[in-house]
Formats: sequence, structure tokens, C-alpha cells
Amino acid sequence: MRPVPPELLDFIDRHGPFYVIGHKEPDGDCIGSQLALASFLKRTGKTAYLCSAGPFSRTEIMPYENRFMIEVPPEKASERAAAIILDCSSLGRIGAVVETLPKVPIAFIDHHASGNASGDAVYIDDSSPSVTAMILLLIEAMGGKPTKEEAEYLLFGLGTDTGFFRHLDEHSAEIFGIASRLVSAGASPKRIYNNMYGGKSLFTRKLMGEILTRTEQHYDGALLVSFVTLEDQQRYGLASRDSDTLYQLLLGVGGCEAAMIIRQENEAECTVGLRARERIDVGSIAASFGGGGHRLAAGLLMRGKLEEVKERLIAAFEPWFGP
Repeated sequence: MRPVPPELLDFIDRHGPFYVIGHKEPDGDCIGSQLALASFLKRTGKTAYLCSAGPFSRTEIMPYENRFMIEVPPEKASERAAAIILDCSSLGRIGAVVETLPKVPIAFIDHHASGNASGDAVYIDDSSPSVTAMILLLIEAMGGKPTKEEAEYLLFGLGTDTGFFRHLDEHSAEIFGIASRLVSAGASPKRIYNNMYGGKSLFTRKLMGEILTRTEQHYDGALLVSFVTLEDQQRYGLASRDSDTLYQLLLGVGGCEAAMIIRQENEAECTVGLRARERIDVGSIAASFGGGGHRLAAGLLMRGKLEEVKERLIAAFEPWFGP
């Protein structure tokens, strides 16, 4: 992983209060990094406001929703106010929060290679599996150590973006070192795993069954594709999404190299999740449609009906699999 840039340390030293903002439709890494960073900033004597456009539709992050504001509060008392944007590299990804964000200096902290971050301080490390891992390095670079609560937030985010360490390989000794330091600070892997994968409703399993039943094979089974309709979401609700387990099941199918789940979000738009085992760079496929992410995990938003979106994206895999 890359070291924390000195300009970010200087940015934090010179500014405050801070608006700590994550991307819309947050996940555990986004929320965990926001919670831990805001807590640490407060321990250093800074003021920090947690902001998120939501929605908090994932079961594991719902308990934290009341900690966040959907609008940036006006900060009239200080000209040193600044924003720190986490887990994305552009203001376009923070949703409606951007409408209330005043003109202040901005720092970006992200682990995605895509994006066009051009803030007053930028810490981008696409070799990091999560932003929470980067936040631990930031805390340590500032001479601190995480509290037990902060360590739990950070391990939660690290567990989220690594599939609870399933996606790490023989080159991940540094990441396991980070996990070890978080456990030493009091984070419980068992408790975090249960929070991430437990407490799901029966609806999540019923919806997952329907998604698996309608899964299609393409390119001789190397690409598995399924979808969620508007009717599904009306029947089961947003809280019934359990993407990580679903992708794990699909990628475990023999011969499968990549999996795609398309969700019709409204009459005019679909969100698409892409996952791959090793060989396919789904990040580049997502980027070609204006999305982003990592080589093995990416997503995008596309205008159109479900069938139209599905046809275009299946065709985008042809260079990887052949006609």
C-alpha cells in the first residue's frame, strides 16, 4: 500500500471543522471509514459532521443511519471548514449532499482507480482493498492508534470489501497485518462477521432463490447473468438485497469466470453489479459505460430497460470470451 501523502496530513492540520462525506448508496467500507475518521478527528480536537445521501438499504449498515445527516450543516463560525470525501473520487458520487455542500477545500480518500479526483489533497491507492485500511494508516501517520470502537468500524469496512478476506491472496501480508493491528485494538472478527452476514430477513433468501432460479448462462457458462425487476423490489423491499452472498454463490459455479446482476431501479434506469474470479477485468467494462470499481468488482448505472441493458452488457464481455 502507498504511504499517506504529506499534503493530506497538512490539510487536516490546517482545517476544521470537517464535513466527512461518503458516496450515495453506502456500503460497509464507506460507512466504516466515515465513522472511524470522524471519531478520530474529534479525539484530536476537531469538529466532524457525518453526511450521507443514503439510502441505508443494507441490513448491516441500517443501525448507523441516525448518525448521519443528509444535508451539510452550515458552519458560520469558521473559515477553516473543509470536506473529506471517502470511498469515491468525484463529487458526482455523493448524491444530493453535493447540493448543500458550500465552497470549501476538499480532500479525497479512495481506493478506486477510476474517478477524476482533483481536490486540495488527494489520497488514492488502488492497491488497497478498502478505504478503511487507508484510514488506519492515516490515523497511524498522525501519531494515533484506533480506539476499540474505531477498530471495529475499520475491520467492518475491511471485511466488507474483501468478502471477509476471501478475495485476498498470497500478496496480502500487509493487509493481514492491518487486520491484526485492528484485532489488537479490540475489534472482534466474530462479532463483525455476525453483523455482516447475520440478521437477514427471510425475504432476502426468498429473493435470492428467485434470482438464482432465473440465472442465465452465456459464453458456455463463463458468464452468469441474472436480474431484479421492479416487481421484485416492490414485493421484497430494498432491505432484501444481499449481494455479497449472491455473487459468492454464482462465482462458485464450475466454469464461471464472471457474474452480473442487473437491477431495474426505476422505469428509466438500471444499476449493474459485476464480479469476476481472476481473468476478467470487470472494472474496465464498467468504466466503458461510465461506471467504475476494481478489476474484480465493479458497478455502473445505465439508462434503459432491463432487457436492453442486459443485451448491451453481455455483448461487452465478448472481447474476453470470444463470439
